[in-house]
Amino acid sequence: MFEEKPANPAAGETQEEPLAAQSAAEPVTTEEESSRPPSEPAPSVNDREEAAPSAARAVAVALAGWLLPGLGHALLKMWGRALAIFLIVGFLVYLGAGMRGNVFVPGGEDAFARLGYVADAGAGSFYFAARALEVSGSDVSHADGDYGTRFLATAGVLNLLAALHAYEAARGRKA
Repeated sequence: MFEEKPANPAAGETQEEPLAAQSAAEPVTTEEESSRPPSEPAPSVNDREEAAPSAARAVAVALAGWLLPGLGHALLKMWGRALAIFLIVGFLVYLGAGMRGNVFVPGGEDAFARLGYVADAGAGSFYFAARALEVSGSDVSHADGDYGTRFLATAGVLNLLAALHAYEAARGRKA
């Protein structure tokens, strides 16, 4: 924080001077400004505010991506990812429900049931489709039902990760 400067170079004496006092005379430049060619004018404050992605828009994109898998990416015009997420999450939910996997309900009796609900609910609207497809109840006494439970949880976690990616992409971070 302090830099030593010789007060009298011949005598070798030093004095401490704060860095803030040294840099007060120097103009402060941001990384964006230092990478800009000198011929370009500096962007105004209004230009920066318009270019900066809205945090509220990013949250709305993430919520849309959670409610309907792939919708967040579709709103960002990432059509390939949107279609892939929709098809993969939908297929995993269809497989899991078809194998009679356990679809967890809110308010489980232990921590694993609550965690299972969070994983399943991550599939958004497909969670309710899985609940509707589970008319005869789950059958986890067989391997198929156990694998089905895992497929349902995987679909939910994958959709939550996709919604997080849509949020980051909407914020303008590297996607």
